[in-house]
Amino acid sequence: MAIFLTGSTGYLGAHVAALLLEGHSDQLNLLVRARDEREAEVRLWRSLQLHMDFPVFYEHLKSRIRIFRGDLTESRFGLPADEYRVLVKTTESVIHCAASLNRKSEKVCLNVNLKGTLEVIKAAQAARDDHGLRRFSDVSTVAIAGHRSNEVVIEDEALDWNRSDYDPYARTKKFCEHMVHELLPDVTHTVFRPSIILGDSRYPETTQFDMVRAFVFLAGLPALPFRPTDQIDIVNVDFVAESIVTIHQKERPDNAIYHLSSGRDSQTFRELTDALARARHKKGPVYLPALEKPFSSINNWLADNMRGNAIGFGATLLKVFIPYLVWNTVFDNTRITTETGKKPAPFSAYSYPLLRFSKAGNFAYPYRDWPEET
Repeated sequence: MAIFLTGSTGYLGAHVAALLLEGHSDQLNLLVRARDEREAEVRLWRSLQLHMDFPVFYEHLKSRIRIFRGDLTESRFGLPADEYRVLVKTTESVIHCAASLNRKSEKVCLNVNLKGTLEVIKAAQAARDDHGLRRFSDVSTVAIAGHRSNEVVIEDEALDWNRSDYDPYARTKKFCEHMVHELLPDVTHTVFRPSIILGDSRYPETTQFDMVRAFVFLAGLPALPFRPTDQIDIVNVDFVAESIVTIHQKERPDNAIYHLSSGRDSQTFRELTDALARARHKKGPVYLPALEKPFSSINNWLADNMRGNAIGFGATLLKVFIPYLVWNTVFDNTRITTETGKKPAPFSAYSYPLLRFSKAGNFAYPYRDWPEET
């Protein structure tokens, strides 16, 4: 029997897959979009090489990983009937990490997040009906909390259908949680809501650069239109992945919903910029909160009119994330830190190495090719 993991070629999903392979004995059923078997294996190798060398990866591939070449958004993932039956009959639990993080496109979010999650739920229902399903873990987001301002939000008060959403991503992920709850009422299910995932506290390398680009863009400005005492809830990916794996593998978790966040320990803008300034031996930025609206207007103009260059691209990313930078809202993480005994690393402890790696590599990870001799 196996854990069916979606999103294994994504940033968070690869971290989860690596932890399961390194610290547990379960077989893994992985859904990978590819034209043929070799392309699927290469895609998986690219996602996991941040975590292991090729011989270790190849051994896992041959002994513990079963790849299903399919598309999350297709009926039964577009798999042949016999392969879909194998997936259903060998799935003991599900970790659903796959999602579109496109915060601008309603179409993409509806297709990937809603339709894709529905297909995963249908596979889970089939496994439940065939032999029983131990657990369904849904990786959601704190963004389901909608419009917030100056709050500390606990898990059971986050989802409020009367609040407006910032973007299609938040809106569709909120409804994904609802679908899991409504369509799998007799299956033990767990919801994980990460806050802003940015970097790995153990090393500077990363393969996910969208939010990093926005961070680097802000780090290069001499003035910031934020309140220096506002907190920003940033969490390291290794904490998020380890929390998901620990709770998913636990026989009886204490709760059904977990904020995977920095919570009340979230650092302020001032704390973050002071730490970065010290590391760079430079002066920190000036804070001009009164310029928040003019800054947003200028940034939006740059995003709309300077496409194709670094400034326009950075502005486009920042346009998406600004609502989450100025809401001064954090998400209580007492449940997960109490249950696992572990806390996330402060972003200031690893932000400078992340910045240096990203800029030095021009926001690209130096992927290694598949060895020719295999």
